[in-house]
Amino acid sequence: MKNLKYWLAVALLSPASYTYAQYEVDALRFSQTQPSGTARSLGVAGANVAVGADLGNLVTNPAGLGLYQRSEFSLTPGFGVGNTNSRAFGNTTTDGRNSLHIASLGAAFTSRRPDGDTNPWRGGTWAVGLNRIDDFNQSFSYRGTPGLDRDLFAYLGRNPTESELTGLDDLAYEAFVTERDNQGTYIPEDYEDTGPLNQTETVLTTGSKTQFDLGYGANYRDRLYIGGAIGIVSTRFNSTSTLTATDPTPVSNAPGTSFGSLTYRETLETRGAGINARIGAIYRVNDAVRLGASVQTPTLSTLSETYTESLNAIYDKPIEVEGKTYNSGDATADVGEFNYALTSPFRASGGAAVVVGKHGFLSGDVEYVNYSQARLSEDNTNDPSGANSRNFGPDNDAIRDLYQSAVNLRLGGELRFDIFRVRAGFARYGDPYKDSSRDRTQNYYTGGVGLRQNNFYLDLAGVYGTSNRFYNPYILPNDPQNTPEVVVDATRFTTTITAGFLF
Repeated sequence: MKNLKYWLAVALLSPASYTYAQYEVDALRFSQTQPSGTARSLGVAGANVAVGADLGNLVTNPAGLGLYQRSEFSLTPGFGVGNTNSRAFGNTTTDGRNSLHIASLGAAFTSRRPDGDTNPWRGGTWAVGLNRIDDFNQSFSYRGTPGLDRDLFAYLGRNPTESELTGLDDLAYEAFVTERDNQGTYIPEDYEDTGPLNQTETVLTTGSKTQFDLGYGANYRDRLYIGGAIGIVSTRFNSTSTLTATDPTPVSNAPGTSFGSLTYRETLETRGAGINARIGAIYRVNDAVRLGASVQTPTLSTLSETYTESLNAIYDKPIEVEGKTYNSGDATADVGEFNYALTSPFRASGGAAVVVGKHGFLSGDVEYVNYSQARLSEDNTNDPSGANSRNFGPDNDAIRDLYQSAVNLRLGGELRFDIFRVRAGFARYGDPYKDSSRDRTQNYYTGGVGLRQNNFYLDLAGVYGTSNRFYNPYILPNDPQNTPEVVVDATRFTTTITAGFLF
């Protein structure tokens, strides 16, 4: 009985404020990126800051556009297979989520002066492109019996009246879970003889960040290449969490209890648009060595979220409320909507490439980003009166306290055999959290092959990514040190294929 009472209080009456009101989590989620671009870029783990002549340079270093010799158009569809292993309450649960998407789409329009022309500016390239810069598709589940021993009465000590109930308190009341009779006893017979609950939860996230870029790269004496680009970022994020608690005790063995199970469901939809810009340069030291660098401004975004929640309770035997009999209780909250703005941190990248004649190249990049510089603010575009305004001061303080600067490393290479290409790479995206007791580093292992003809090319790439997530389904207000934690080991294998046409 005590286990159920406590679980209802902390696992149901507190998660909404924890799961979806922490905007510092959104600030990090919408500031991170992953290797992106064409299959050629992905095959070398995105290490192309100093390489050039690839539409992936629109995202990393637009100076690389200046190395184009001919115009081209390319399309890159992709397919991702994601898997998760979640550990909680002594159990391991496997889940997965797959996705089909467009990884890259773009065109480069090159103008180059004849070799006999003495103008030091040898030419330039305009390019437009659409690149998927982050993927939110993931599903994980966990199950178990928390086995906690607390008392709901202590948690609900204030014993609010119906008019004072808000949020999830109100849902529980409307579904008869915490409604009391005139004697102050819970209507579902005080949950007598209810044993430890079986708890399960599935968290499904979908969506992506896609960036549309317009850029230009110029070529000075085939030695120095400079470029710039403007990016429009589209963000689409959906999250659905379904948490279920079931009393495993048969009603025949617990004649005093009415409670059977309950299901709590939360959904969050976020849509947004943002803008950024970047400039870069590549210097060809000699025929073998190239050095590159680029800087991207902070991304200024406006985001709109829609939030809903519902609670359903099933009773093993009918309960009576105000003279009516019920076998279940259902409650749905009003849809919540909120707009806000996010300024994500700037990025600085440097790279070097060694070109081994016509045999291929080796490339390495270093990217710096300080996640503690992300900032949240109000967006009252659709609320000029400020009636739904929010003070983001505590959220921005949390960003500074939780996050740190990170260094992302990318290494890759390509071997050429006549018309064939073989590629491999590795990327390590640094942990954005100050807490060193948990490793949230993301690793990417990549490979690919390609075929080059005079007016056509075909590239295939595979990216295997690994990451760790630490998820708290709810917080114990009076015992935060023992708050349950779900450890999610996630892997994702993404296959992309690029078809390109030269003209």
